[in-house]
This record gives sequence, C-alpha cells and structure tokens, in this order.
Amino acid sequence: MKFQSINFTCDSCGAPLRYSPATVSLQCEFCSTTKVISSSNEPIEEYDFKSALNFLDKNSSQEINKDITCNKCAANFQLTPYSISANCPYCNTPAITDFVKEITPKSLLPFELTHDEAQEKFKKWIGSLWFAPSRLKDFIEGEKKLQGYYLPHWTYDSETQTRYKGQRGVIYYVMVEKTVTIEGRQRRVRQREARIHWSPVRGVVYNSFDDITIGASKSISHSILNHLTPWDTTRLIPFDERYLAGFKAEEYTIGLDNAFEYAKMKMTPTIKQDIHRDIGGDKQRIDEMETTYSHTTYKNVLFPIWTAQFRWKEKEYNYAINAQTGKIVGERPYSTLKITLLVLLIFLSLGGIFYLQERYNQGNISYPSVIFNTLSIRL
Repeated sequence: MKFQSINFTCDSCGAPLRYSPATVSLQCEFCSTTKVISSSNEPIEEYDFKSALNFLDKNSSQEINKDITCNKCAANFQLTPYSISANCPYCNTPAITDFVKEITPKSLLPFELTHDEAQEKFKKWIGSLWFAPSRLKDFIEGEKKLQGYYLPHWTYDSETQTRYKGQRGVIYYVMVEKTVTIEGRQRRVRQREARIHWSPVRGVVYNSFDDITIGASKSISHSILNHLTPWDTTRLIPFDERYLAGFKAEEYTIGLDNAFEYAKMKMTPTIKQDIHRDIGGDKQRIDEMETTYSHTTYKNVLFPIWTAQFRWKEKEYNYAINAQTGKIVGERPYSTLKITLLVLLIFLSLGGIFYLQERYNQGNISYPSVIFNTLSIRL
C-alpha cells in the first residue's frame, strides 16, 4: 500500500529537522536552527477496555508493507508492517507515515536522554560487566551506535475484587526431649520447639491499580521491555508527530486483550501480598483465589527507548535504555575464555600456596618467606 511521508524541513536551509531531546524542539542538523514544539493543554484520557474489545471484534487490520514516497528526494522505499517512522534510506530524511492499526497512540513520553548521554551510560554499564566478551568494546569505543525507538505500550487501570480461601498459621511452643552431643558425650535435654497451628480462613480483598504498563512490541524481548519500568506516566503529553522526527517508531503488535493478561500477572503479587496481610497470624497459606476486574481502562502510548544489539556465538543479545530515566536492561553474554583463564589462575594460585606451605612444614623455607611469596602470588 502506498503512503506519502510526513517530513519536517528547516525554514532557513531546507535541510531535515529532527527532534532534539537537548533543546526539546525540532533542530536542523546543518545550520542548527530550532523550531519550538508548542505545548498542548489537551488532557490525557483513559479509554474503556470493554468498549475497545467490542470495537476490535468488529474491526480487524491486516498486516501490510508500506510503500513510502519521500517528500524530500521523491525516492520510493518500503517500511516493515506497523512501522510508522524511519529515515529515508536514500537521503536520510525522517519520514513519518499513517497508522494502520485500529487503536492509535493518543499520548507519548518524549526522549529526555540524548544519544550521547545514553551512549555514555551504556559504556559505563558495559564496562562494569564481569567476563563480558571483548567485542562489546565496539560499543564502548563508539564504533557502534545506539538506535532510538518509540515503542508502543499499553497502560491499564483496574479495580479488583479477590475472593480467597487459605490458612492462618499461629506459632506456639512445646517442650520436647532431644539427644544432643556435648563435649563428645550424648545427653538427653529438654528444649523448646516451635510448632504451627493452622486454621482455615476465607475472605475478600479489594485493590485499585493505576497505569500498569505492558510493552506492546515484539521487536525487543518482552521481559526486557517490562523491566524498563518505572515510567513516569504523569508526564505524558498528547501525541504529536514532530516528536518522532529522527526516531524509529512502531504501532503495537501485542493486542489489547493479550497485553491485559500480562497486566494481570503484574497485579497478582500485590493482590497476594494483601491476602497475606488480610489472613494475619504468623504464617499464611493461599489455597484458592479468584479475581474479578472492573472499571478497567487503558491508554495506547509510545515510550522512548535507546536500543543496541550484539551477536555472540550465533546468539543475539538485546539491550535497552529507558530514555526517560536512564535505566539499562539487557541480556548479557559471558566470555568462556575469560572464565577459564580465571579458574586456571585460581588453581595455580592455590597450588602455589599449598606448595609453599608444604615446604614450610618440612623446614625448607622460613615463615616470613612463605607470607611474602604467598602475597606475591595473590598479587
């Protein structure tokens, strides 16, 4: 399907404009002219979850490749399905396209961390990794760059009611006789021993959840996306294409209903914690729990992320940086060579220590010499 790209150009020299987190404006990369992005007072709305599911049941989108015509150089190129922002591969002009999904983002968090700031944080993080492969130094030395993405997320608000059955444990003590060994002799002694008395309980707990965030993209591991939290959603702003200029962006590929199942999993630990508190006593067991969700609302939003990929021994490792807070999450490879060398060094050091100790025991070396040589080996 053919799409015309949305481009932003400099009024002074006609070059492409890109969003700059440093100036919070569109900026020309050639003459440094900036264009302020006017703020909006439009409120950030929550949308009814059930109404959206009914709408989606009657309307379904198809996966399509987007044929884009660049407004700057008139070249034609293709975007992958659900991509909504990229750079023209011919003139590198930021190109933004229309949405194809039924639910579109109405708000976003702009990039706050510049590329240089993110790269510096990433360098320090990589440098702190023990036994990392040497090839990761490509990122430290700047030979490889981080990529900026706006990735889709769902946020959910929900009221929950959870009925449970469980057991309350109360600790009590009894005196028991035990056989113990004292100074090599067995003796019978009386000791206090803890026991637990369990009694059945049931009850109901109520919880209110606000902005449970779930990553809605398959471009990055789901576990990585969900560990980039927390996001300060109080700073969401109304969606504006100008914030996408110069960054890649996607529509959701994990649907509203599927993502809510992940949201339920995020809510469960809090619900269980409240059930334990409600049961009381010294120990608690949960045998059954049934949760109902009501007044559920959602938002489809875009969050800013710096990403990097690293391939090591036929496996790809992904890293992501929360471009609002600077938090880094990633899968990490280990260098088996470095680990093997360390193990060998430890064994050699221990062997040297045992050898010197044996010579000292045989009277072939003085005690101070043993200490000196042992310290030398450790150093």
